[in-house]
Amino acid sequence: MQPTLLVMAAGMGSRYGGLKQLDAVGPGGETIIDYSIYDALRTGFARLVFVIRHDIEAPFHEAIGRKFEKRIAVEYVFQELDKLPPGFAVPAGRTKPWGTTHAILLAEEAVREPFAAINADDFYGRASFQVMADFLRAGGGDYAMVGYTLRNTLSEHGSVSRGVCECDADGHLQAVTELTKIEKQGRGAQAEGRALSGDELVSMNFWGFTPALFPQLRKRFEEFLQRSGHELKSECYIPTTVNELVASGTARVKVLPTTASWFGVTYQEDRPRVTAGIRELVARCEYPERLWE
Repeated sequence: MQPTLLVMAAGMGSRYGGLKQLDAVGPGGETIIDYSIYDALRTGFARLVFVIRHDIEAPFHEAIGRKFEKRIAVEYVFQELDKLPPGFAVPAGRTKPWGTTHAILLAEEAVREPFAAINADDFYGRASFQVMADFLRAGGGDYAMVGYTLRNTLSEHGSVSRGVCECDADGHLQAVTELTKIEKQGRGAQAEGRALSGDELVSMNFWGFTPALFPQLRKRFEEFLQRSGHELKSECYIPTTVNELVASGTARVKVLPTTASWFGVTYQEDRPRVTAGIRELVARCEYPERLWE
């Protein structure tokens, strides 16, 4: 069975200052999502599911969705604050989305096959899509995560959040700890008073799952809402949720090594680095200068 790609594109982009999902970064005006979907198509993904918000539906469909609808099956899922399990309500004054666990959970009715879940604003590279597609097509009950070296994921222009991972000797995830406010320091970094070498393996939210995940997510998300649903800025991160599944023995997650380049646009100042990195990949003939011609 060919896998589905779930693209989480509902982020508000508050630190970046706009809808970064729609910013052109390629020489032909391509967005980061264009490169992700180009890599997904050439590695065998057969469906796309976009998680977006209703207020960006029209510009997103015009700039992104419609160009793929003749190439691959496309479906949309809407992440809104009030899409909560029965018995829960949005606290007064909350405007922040509930996080990536919520985003993936909302796709339950749209996904019926093994699937990968990615961020819309991260450039993951073909090798990452290839190793994930191969894993998902092989079947089995394990989940998967593509890991990156922390040093290669940091911004020069501000702090970031990363899920720092520990693995066993067989390459299975043992724990993932979400650290916020990670800032680069030389070849290393610091976060929340903790010194980091820069060699740590981190999650960049490139996950592989089966539909068995959805009831597991629902249970964990409801527990999160009971604990923190009254807060205005709390988020339920998918790395934290996966960590809970691993710790409880509910799931096993294989960490997949990759040689791909990673780029991210957390801040506006990150954009020149992303465009330069993509131009370098084009010069090495890893991508055509115009993706869709």
